[in-house]
Amino acid sequence: MDVTYYPGCSLESSARDYDESTRAVCASLDIHLHELPDWTCCGATSAHSLDEELAVTLPALNLSGAERLGNHMVVPCPLCFNRLKRAQEEVKSSLRIYDLASFIGQAEWLEKIRSRLKFPLDAIRAVCYYGCMANRPPKVTGSVDYENPCDMDNICEALGVDVRPWSYKTDCCGASFSVSRKDIMYNLVKKLYDKALEAEAECIVVSCQMCQANLDLYQKDISIHFKGNYNIPIFYFTELIGLALGLKGTTTWLKRHMVDPIPFLEKKELLRQ
Repeated sequence: MDVTYYPGCSLESSARDYDESTRAVCASLDIHLHELPDWTCCGATSAHSLDEELAVTLPALNLSGAERLGNHMVVPCPLCFNRLKRAQEEVKSSLRIYDLASFIGQAEWLEKIRSRLKFPLDAIRAVCYYGCMANRPPKVTGSVDYENPCDMDNICEALGVDVRPWSYKTDCCGASFSVSRKDIMYNLVKKLYDKALEAEAECIVVSCQMCQANLDLYQKDISIHFKGNYNIPIFYFTELIGLALGLKGTTTWLKRHMVDPIPFLEKKELLRQ
């Protein structure tokens, strides 16, 4: 299947592991990604608070380019997805835009994942954390289960993961407060750690690079701040798919994490590269 791919800015820099694992996983599932030519920044979290016209114009430029290609568009970054969907409403674009987790969470790809599974991840207990941008507001995103999204849950279950139920799937991680108000972000993320552990999860699975950064990058600092000792691996769902399908490059992606997941996976006898 041919789809247009909009990576967004951070997937070319701080979230290269997400981009590389996305491309590898899609290739393995026969999803042919065609990167949008000459794509521009979507405006992310800042444009709409500074200039209303710019907040629509930036993503609208990308929508126009994608429409010319004629494919559905897949977006791994929930922030980009949200901005593109908001602009689509303004400019009345008919393009079909998918958040990556929602796209791969469709029955067709779940079945393909199950049929190509090499190394089931049944030794892992995890919670899936969606953050607040991929599903809200539902009038913009089109999400039906915006309070209890299940796409990543279904993907992880197809991989054999023991997905633990919890009520914090869509709580905010603090997003860019990591720059201006770390105290707020620390408290929000600490709650996510605590609730994940309360659900007996050993790791947290995400689909957003901002969420991944806040939960992974600051884990040591949050431990020190609250006099704790958190050591919770934070995985992109695409990395777990790569691991379960035995794809090359998995170790390279995982080694970029601040909370090293390698010892955890070695203990589970799941690291084969």
